[in-house]
Amino acid sequence: MKKVRINVGRIGVVTKRGDYKKVLTAGTYWLGFSETIKTFDMSKMYTSDMDLTIMLKDEKFKDLVEILEVKDNEIALKYEGDNFKAVLTAGKYFYWKGLMDFKFIKADLSKVEIKEQIDLAVLKNTLVEKYIRSFDVQSYEEGLLFVDGKFIKKLAEGAYYFWKNAISVNVLKTDMRQLQLEISGQEMLTKDKAALRVNFYTQYKVTDAKKALLESKDFEKQLYILMQLALREFIGTMTLDEMLDNKEGIAEYVSKVLKVKADKLGVEVIDCGVRDVILPGDVKDIMNQVLIATKQAQANTIVRREETASTRSLLNTAKLMEDNAMLFKLKEMEYIEKIAGKIGEITVSGGGQVVDQLKQIFTK
Repeated sequence: MKKVRINVGRIGVVTKRGDYKKVLTAGTYWLGFSETIKTFDMSKMYTSDMDLTIMLKDEKFKDLVEILEVKDNEIALKYEGDNFKAVLTAGKYFYWKGLMDFKFIKADLSKVEIKEQIDLAVLKNTLVEKYIRSFDVQSYEEGLLFVDGKFIKKLAEGAYYFWKNAISVNVLKTDMRQLQLEISGQEMLTKDKAALRVNFYTQYKVTDAKKALLESKDFEKQLYILMQLALREFIGTMTLDEMLDNKEGIAEYVSKVLKVKADKLGVEVIDCGVRDVILPGDVKDIMNQVLIATKQAQANTIVRREETASTRSLLNTAKLMEDNAMLFKLKEMEYIEKIAGKIGEITVSGGGQVVDQLKQIFTK
């Protein structure tokens, strides 16, 4: 006989000649001949080389253990109390009851969506993240969820988590903010065969992500081509002079065309505008010459107009002076005053005759 003691928090398994006999909880016991005992920590998972099927026939042993069976397409998240501790893959697990508060959440990896109540912090844990695939949709984006290539639903802003398995899961995203598309240096011909380059822009935003991503292939490229064709269509029907005089009409026409056609792409056109119209060097020189000639002609017209007005004024003054001797004398004195203002000194010689002449000039 042999006396043994099992401490609190441990379990003893008694065997006789290698065969399972019984299980003992904390306390003092006597072992018979050929009986041996092995103790186990109740806070740990129970593992043994013995046949567990035989052991489970013992009701006492069965009541002391919690059995967790994880299938091939499953994992189990192990918690001690409220704290996540481990991930259990396929297999059968035995845990002692009574000491630790073990909790388990089983997850079916054959499914796509995570239906189990698992905290976000656990999903981001390094032990779990290898079983997870995640997608982020930013606040300015809209996403489309595809499972095995089939469209499932739209995704608003947020973080999305799915189980990682053989099923294909993909998320297409598009920017829902106001965007700008530009044509830079596009060469075009006017109706009178004048070659020029146009810089043009269009401001737009995606209004229907499903239309833009599913019903159209590369909607931005298609919108660019629509804008390019509308520009060519408008400019090709006007001469160079007409086009330069009606640049605002280009934006109005292109905007009108795009607003109708862009709706099929799931896009709303907000505004259009011409940034620059660049003429070839020879055309630019000719335009400059025309401008200079026009301005010179305008200047000559103004000069002639002023000369005519001045001559007419002199004629009117002469007529008034002819009819009014006093007015003639005042005008004469005005000019003598101007002359006198420029004379520094007067030297008189020749007697009183000169003085008399001056008197006649400055007096009535």
